[in-house]
Amino acid sequence: MEKENNQQSPAIPNKKVMLSNARRLRKNQTDAEQCLWQQLRGRSLVGLKFRRQHPVGPYICDFVCVDQKLIIEIDGGQHATNREKDAVRTAYLQSQGFRVIRFWNHEVLAATEAVLERILKRIESDSPSP
Repeated sequence: MEKENNQQSPAIPNKKVMLSNARRLRKNQTDAEQCLWQQLRGRSLVGLKFRRQHPVGPYICDFVCVDQKLIIEIDGGQHATNREKDAVRTAYLQSQGFRVIRFWNHEVLAATEAVLERILKRIESDSPSP
């Protein structure tokens, strides 16, 4: 059955190509990605496991916590002119059940603790209460 809306799902590239691209991105992280990864790796943030440069559908996301269905994207200056593409990307990721939170490179580098606090607040606010 065809979708009734006009929004098409992006084509998912070959799995080998995606994994190769993800590996390349892991080796060539930005300073902001390296900075945040040091805070997230090894279950350092409240015991949650994050993956870096992790494929989700046709996209490679900067950081993903599968258990929390949370994606963290770190945006550089090029994202200021690609807002429409980012909106399509975010809509797709949300349609897959993920929550997406975005930070600018300079935010991560200049205020890492504040970024971590916002991530924690997002996790806590969206977690079901006991």
